[in-house]
Amino acid sequence: MRRLVSSFLRICVIVTTLHRPPALQVDRTPSACLIGAFEAFLCTERGLSRSTVVHYLTVIRRFLNERFGCKVPHVDRLRPQDIHNFLLREIQRVSRSHGKLVITALRSFLRFLLQRGAIQTDLACTLPGVACWRLSHLPRSLPPDQVELLLACCDRSTPAGERDYAILLLLARLGLRGGEVLAMTLDDLDWEHGEIVVRGKGQRLERLPMPSDVGAALASYLCDVRPACATRRVFIRMKAPHQGLAVAAICCIVRRALGRAGLDPEFKGAHLLRHSLATNLLRRGATLGEIGQLLRHRQPTTTQIYAKVDIAALRDIALPWPGGAS
Repeated sequence: MRRLVSSFLRICVIVTTLHRPPALQVDRTPSACLIGAFEAFLCTERGLSRSTVVHYLTVIRRFLNERFGCKVPHVDRLRPQDIHNFLLREIQRVSRSHGKLVITALRSFLRFLLQRGAIQTDLACTLPGVACWRLSHLPRSLPPDQVELLLACCDRSTPAGERDYAILLLLARLGLRGGEVLAMTLDDLDWEHGEIVVRGKGQRLERLPMPSDVGAALASYLCDVRPACATRRVFIRMKAPHQGLAVAAICCIVRRALGRAGLDPEFKGAHLLRHSLATNLLRRGATLGEIGQLLRHRQPTTTQIYAKVDIAALRDIALPWPGGAS
């Protein structure tokens, strides 16, 4: 009997050893420690949102990797030319609005280093600006028939297709930002009153009505598709680990949907459907104030960019060309 028990215990030890999860590898390199301290600074002292922190850290990791590689980051050796060289390479491969984000992230990082005493010169003052004037461009949008085609091309026979369809409906019907869709939790769905709580910019909470087709798509996804897991996020990965989607997931979903529909607009981000909703509402007679209320703009001037797409109204107020035909 003792031999049997001993053999059983030995087998249990072997099985436990084989199935023991690998120990978590914590990055203790000097670069990782510096980035971790900067992350704590952004969260505790600056109070930035999680999505903003993620964007900042992505820029700083790339900057440190290009400047120091695998070596110890001697930030006290940084010179303005190092920063300018990195900016020139970044600006050439991104849009103007993203270029502004790169400069903002670098400026915050350099001021963090100055505050800690890691550098003695305020290198943030050497950063140039990016010319990106307000109202200088037209919002990219899709006509209503193309929006409906994009939605119809979702393969709802698959779990991922059912999830993506619900995400695209939220973007197209309510004009949500990509980050707002990612941040949505199960507690934000008020089924009794038919409303959705939106976690907007500046950590604001706002309520929007839930259209019937959006509610039906969400109910179908939650009841039939969404895997059981601990996270309260509405939209999660279909494969393990079952956790909230990554920051870039929404834009990837939009790009894949455009490809399935055979559409190739110049801009393919999540904001494309937000712009499309505002543009189509304006052409159907909605006022700028109503559009701004739906999109939850803080300032009326933010909505003014959509006035440039109402060509018929602009023709009525256009002045005659000097010297032209009367």
